[in-house]
Amino acid sequence: MNMEARIPAVQLHDDFKSRAHEALGDGQLRRNFRSAMDSLMAKRASAFSDADERERLRALGNRIRARALSRLPELLEQLEQNLTRNGVKVHWAETVDEANAIVLSIIQAHEARQVIKGKSMVSEEMEMNHVLEGHGIECLESDMGEYIVQLDHEKPSHIIMPAIHKNAGQVASLFHDKLGVEYTRDVDQLIQIGRRTLRQKFFEADIGVSGVNFAVAETGTLLLVENEGNGRMSTTVPPVHIAVTGIEKVVQNLRDVVPLLSLLTRSALGQPITTYVNMISGPRKADELDGPDEVHLVLLDNGRSQAFADSELRQTLNCIRCGACMNHCPVYTRVGGHTYGEVYPGPIGKIITPHLVGLDKVPDHPSASSLCGACGEVCPVKIPIPSLLRRLREENIKAPDDPHKVMRGQGSKYSPRERLLWKGWRMLNTSPALYRAFSFLATRLRGLTPNNIGPWTQNHSAPKPASRSLHELAREHLGND
Repeated sequence: MNMEARIPAVQLHDDFKSRAHEALGDGQLRRNFRSAMDSLMAKRASAFSDADERERLRALGNRIRARALSRLPELLEQLEQNLTRNGVKVHWAETVDEANAIVLSIIQAHEARQVIKGKSMVSEEMEMNHVLEGHGIECLESDMGEYIVQLDHEKPSHIIMPAIHKNAGQVASLFHDKLGVEYTRDVDQLIQIGRRTLRQKFFEADIGVSGVNFAVAETGTLLLVENEGNGRMSTTVPPVHIAVTGIEKVVQNLRDVVPLLSLLTRSALGQPITTYVNMISGPRKADELDGPDEVHLVLLDNGRSQAFADSELRQTLNCIRCGACMNHCPVYTRVGGHTYGEVYPGPIGKIITPHLVGLDKVPDHPSASSLCGACGEVCPVKIPIPSLLRRLREENIKAPDDPHKVMRGQGSKYSPRERLLWKGWRMLNTSPALYRAFSFLATRLRGLTPNNIGPWTQNHSAPKPASRSLHELAREHLGND
């Protein structure tokens, strides 16, 4: 099947640095993010006002996710068995192209032309909308934030709030230009305009697509949380429901879901509970009034097995997609989500994207961090993000042919010249004779030190050796005594 239609919605710059410079020069963007992040941080702090309870819950969430990942192959098999028994058709996809081919085949089998989609980050990984559009199939986002960025031909800039980079005035102008409605900055009116536009689409759509927050192996249940009702409409009104999710979303039982839901909603938006919790265990039965006639689940790998294979990097898969790490990240807050150029921005994006696309495609991501530790401190399932960033930096400079290769694109920043320099540094600092000779020459020939020694001197003065070494000064001092 031809997957050439999978093209990005917008053409971004070639690298992270150029996008970051552009974002830093956009004052409105920075004000939008600063205002939004300050509000989200305050709400989370209020939701977790009891520090002891918060830490107990985080520890429990970490144990639940670690236990599920330790049994991942077994739980995935159990999930498939129970979903199949419930009447759900399960499909496995190793790559995004395979996942898109599966979704497209289901749609074409029903001769469908219209798809309504609830919020799904995995479908963003697949660039599903653009694949379907390439085959003449309309795929409309029903989440309000996703609908706004789709209307403006953009990508989401946050995993929970896709249009967080826009303020009310920008959305008002967009709706006025694209939908032909009267200009208004009233947020409630803007939401109602969007809902009226989308409402009829739910009933016209042949296929509904959604993501999955947690897949319960013990019962064969797909759990979806949301605040707008669009997820429930997308999964119950159209005659066919297709759910797409990563293989790491599986949990052992329904009991495990309770603390994870509390962590998710409080970490993401500071809410004690989300408005809708949808639990889907199969298609509509004969005695039921609503629901789809068919339910499909597409389980996507797309590099997750690579992370799973490494005991340290496996912790990346603990993520429950709350976005708290982004909300507290000083880098993300200043440059925004689009700067990262990939589906997952911010701290979580910097540790998961290298597995999805290869470290060589995003070589600057692991280094785009101050390692302040805020992301690790707020992660509801205690992912050690700073430690994983340091590990990815190590993988970045390993030789591409290193026998201990664990990642695609490993060694994207490997430099034979730099490796040689570090070998020289080691020799210098392990040989007293060499060290003394170097110190003598460096102090006497300090005037020959170049003013430009690479990226360091873009923002710093070039270091110059002192006129006399510390050892010489110490000997002189001791001699005077």
